[in-house]
Amino acid sequence: MKKMWNKAVMILFVMTLLAIFTVGCTKKEDETKSTDANSTQSNEKKKESGAGEEGKENTAKEKTTKEKTVVTVYTGRDSAVLEYIKPLFEEAHPEYEVEFLNMGAQEILERVRGEKENPQGDFWWGGTQAAFEIASSEDLLEVYRPSFANSFPEEYKDAGDRWYGEILLPEVIMYNTDMLTGDDIPKDWNDLLDERYKDQILIRNVLPSGTMRTIYSCMILKEDPANPEKGFEWLRKLDANTKEYTQDPTNLYLKMTRQEGSLSLWNLQDIMIQKMTNNQPFGYVIPESGAPILVDAVAIIKGAKNLEGAKAFYEFIFNDKIRLDLAENMFQIPAQANIPKEQLPQWIQDLDLKAMDVNWQVIAEKEMEWMTYWDENIKGKN
Repeated sequence: MKKMWNKAVMILFVMTLLAIFTVGCTKKEDETKSTDANSTQSNEKKKESGAGEEGKENTAKEKTTKEKTVVTVYTGRDSAVLEYIKPLFEEAHPEYEVEFLNMGAQEILERVRGEKENPQGDFWWGGTQAAFEIASSEDLLEVYRPSFANSFPEEYKDAGDRWYGEILLPEVIMYNTDMLTGDDIPKDWNDLLDERYKDQILIRNVLPSGTMRTIYSCMILKEDPANPEKGFEWLRKLDANTKEYTQDPTNLYLKMTRQEGSLSLWNLQDIMIQKMTNNQPFGYVIPESGAPILVDAVAIIKGAKNLEGAKAFYEFIFNDKIRLDLAENMFQIPAQANIPKEQLPQWIQDLDLKAMDVNWQVIAEKEMEWMTYWDENIKGKN
């Protein structure tokens, strides 16, 4: 009997402990659920608040986008020119934001051609006369007669108002002033073929560059307008002395500064920018037989989504003050005939230019054929 009583007491004790433990766990679980619920509610409030703030931010962005319309400009201009113009234009036209896509003139032509059915650019800023003639013939440019149209000689603009020349670009011989001095500096184009300059010449990759395509085409033309083979032979000899074809102008400047080469063929404006603005050891020679002087042009892309913005940019960069500022600070030679010589910076007044006689119509017609032949049969093979 005593044993049964003890057993009953033990069972009652264990059941009491279980009851106490169960009540405690239930209470803890309820507290946890309560805490989780409060946390969830708090997080939901934070999310709602965050969503509100995000909504305000998105609204602000949408408002900014609506207030400022993007003007997309395809350009081959030096980055220093772009950095100079962008804040000035956006200050003068706060309703617009200008976006530059920088590439070679030939790359711009191919891009505009490829986007003909759905244009992504508004304005084409900078390229050879030959490239703009081709674009005009393919109906890629918008007809627009700017307010300054009458200030241009006929040879510096399109008769149908599809493009206008902005600047004149003499193509010259470029050299590293730390490497060449005195009689070591070539005086004319043919001097570049001398064996003493073997592996001293660096050339910006030709096909993407309107400048280089034009220089090479002019070399073919000057040898014999009736027989391009003589010009191709000249380019073979130049190729034999060429150490490297650099990817772009930036790489050309870098390798010239590192003294990986001492000579190149390039345009006067960019050489002056690198020399005077970026303190690079570059000099130039205007060849004795004459320098091809390119008309570097601009145009509105046909079907531009922001036509009014493109017109505003067009008019802005031809403002008289802007033209003189660019001549003084960015070494541009204005194509307009209405700027008195005495108002031009001294460096232009002192410039002794001898122009090469070039048939630009032939260049426009033959450039693609000639450069394709050069790329497939001459480049890197000599």
